[in-house]
Amino acid sequence: MSKTQNKESAMVSPDLSIDFAGIKLKNPVLTASGTFGYGEEFAEFVDLNKLGGVIVKGISLKPIKGNPPPRIWETPSGMLNAIGLENPGVEVFLRDKLPYLRKFDTAVIVNMFGYSLEDYVSVAERLDGVTGISGIEVNISCPNVKAGGIVFGTNLTSAFELLSAVRKATKLPIIAKLSPNVTDITAFARAAQDAGCDGLSLINTLLGMAIDVRCRRPRLANITGGLSGPAIKPVAIRMVWQAARAVSLPIIGMGGIMTGEDAVEFMLAGASAVAVGTANFIDPRATIGVLSGIEDFLREQRIPAVRELIGKVDAG
Repeated sequence: MSKTQNKESAMVSPDLSIDFAGIKLKNPVLTASGTFGYGEEFAEFVDLNKLGGVIVKGISLKPIKGNPPPRIWETPSGMLNAIGLENPGVEVFLRDKLPYLRKFDTAVIVNMFGYSLEDYVSVAERLDGVTGISGIEVNISCPNVKAGGIVFGTNLTSAFELLSAVRKATKLPIIAKLSPNVTDITAFARAAQDAGCDGLSLINTLLGMAIDVRCRRPRLANITGGLSGPAIKPVAIRMVWQAARAVSLPIIGMGGIMTGEDAVEFMLAGASAVAVGTANFIDPRATIGVLSGIEDFLREQRIPAVRELIGKVDAG
């Protein structure tokens, strides 16, 4: 077969595979934590085998009931949520949720969090070496109750100490999910790299608020919540681009991805993979649509492998 024929063949089925921090992904499309449950909730709509990976809803050491309602409010081009990280706890997850995900040929990344350094370490130790878990996404956007409520992810020292402790607690790949509610995202990206993390997730939700002007009360019982959806995409892309220039870690880009071209933007900015979040609430098959859009783009542009997009933005 000639070189021309080889290239044309590649265009029919571009290579979508990605090696992310040692995790083999068949394609770069994952599910953002907190928007896809534990996989089973969406299995009626999405063949989980077709996804690059599932990042499950956040898991803590003990069960958490979450915040009182109302917990979600739709905003222009997005949504506010203050679910409060409701989850059944790590033991129930391992016993009742993970066995279902083991049935599928897809990477499973467990998002985890806590309210003290000890909480994080305990969860990481419990997940270490468990069959069916490909990696851990560490949500550091939580208040450290032992330090007066300071958020781990907005204090460089706390973030470094926390991620370093989690790194020591497990041999699994560690992906730090960074808070965007900071002045300089590159400083936190460097802290994560220095702490021994294997990858980054960018971005978590932006802090926001909405008010019912007639009742003169906040729309959320928690008063403030996390803003997600297309409204935050330009901020997310900017932070991915900055972080990718500051560190050598691979990045999962997220924040308002609705289409394949949205995902391509993140990859051009420096992301190696992407996570689809709020779009899942609008269309339960959004992940498959994004994946198809990426593949269509590669064919249109005659790009043989999705890896060739990573960090290729021409920013002058």
